[in-house]
Amino acid sequence: MLDVSDEVRAEIGDEEAERLLTGDDAPRSYDCTSCRTPGDPETDRTSTVLFVGEETAVLAFAHAGCIPSQVVSVSEEQLQGAVRSITGDSPAAAGEAPAGGAPQNVPGGQAVLGITSGLVLIGGELHPALVVEPTAPIARPGTTGPGDDFLPLLIEQGFIPVTDTTELPSPLGGWSILLAAGQLHAVLQPGTEGGGQVAWWQAHQALSVTDGWRAAVNKTQRVLVYAAPVGSIGQQPREDLLRDALDKAAAAGKLVAASMPLAGTPGA
Repeated sequence: MLDVSDEVRAEIGDEEAERLLTGDDAPRSYDCTSCRTPGDPETDRTSTVLFVGEETAVLAFAHAGCIPSQVVSVSEEQLQGAVRSITGDSPAAAGEAPAGGAPQNVPGGQAVLGITSGLVLIGGELHPALVVEPTAPIARPGTTGPGDDFLPLLIEQGFIPVTDTTELPSPLGGWSILLAAGQLHAVLQPGTEGGGQVAWWQAHQALSVTDGWRAAVNKTQRVLVYAAPVGSIGQQPREDLLRDALDKAAAAGKLVAASMPLAGTPGA
């Protein structure tokens, strides 16, 4: 019931792959690295997922219905965060609360981005969503402001202005969402000059999401990412209030969005 893809086999070697397939090195049970519910490779179709950093690699397991066997390239820092989440060495962030990312080289320069996770109802179906809002105006690189170029810079990256929140955002090529051990680690963007993906936003520590959010992303394999300038959305305690804030930001011309696959899945 265990699947080792060709790319995972190429990384771990034929000998280790065979030991997994024969059950010698396979776990008796595991928590799915995507949905975090228990799995048993003897009774559940199971995928091997190899997270590869600059210096280390971690083999994890997932329900085949949640994520296919694959290699996911991440930064060493992201990988260590995933290890802590898998082994339980760090406390999980609480619920759906917004959380600030570490200062990142975002398109507008150094900034702290707050991210809120929630479910958005579109066409009668719940979609997993992330709402990104900086803690301060973001100036274009090489300038000092006082303008806020956050949305124009994102539009240049391929985000689309939102005028109607009842429509699904367009896919954004090269970007993806890193979800490991059932928690949110990073939003990844294309690297420069054809290099691998780099973190556009990264959590200080992995962020927990609700069971409903995980169930929705396991179904769609895509996350809707909305972005608005500082002060447009705020910290909304309920998803209906979050949707109202998104609607108001869209009506004011202050909302852009894109849909992104999970890291390592087709289209990433």
